[in-house]
Amino acid sequence: MSENKNKILDDFTIGGMYYKTTLTEKFKNRKQYKEPDINLIKAFIPGTIVDIMVKQGQKVSNGEPLLLLEAMKMRNIIIAPQDGKIKKLWVKKNDLVSRDQLLVEMD
Repeated sequence: MSENKNKILDDFTIGGMYYKTTLTEKFKNRKQYKEPDINLIKAFIPGTIVDIMVKQGQKVSNGEPLLLLEAMKMRNIIIAPQDGKIKKLWVKKNDLVSRDQLLVEMD
């Protein structure tokens, strides 16, 4: 078995286990993960806004329904991820939305 002695090994940890490996260029050049902003609620699937259950400036609780999004004949309730106040509604009833489109901004 021949091995290239010139390769540089990278260290990383997964689930508490320590590994040494060579990373591919594709992996090194990938888009870095960015923690989503919990105050920006985005569509997880393309669809149509069927109902809006909140108003701008309204206080909401964690888990409270905000919007009803219909996609592929299924109705999905978009809920508040935390307690807060509706800063801005970026959509209106019957709007067609795409995946990752901003729907609601919270304070």
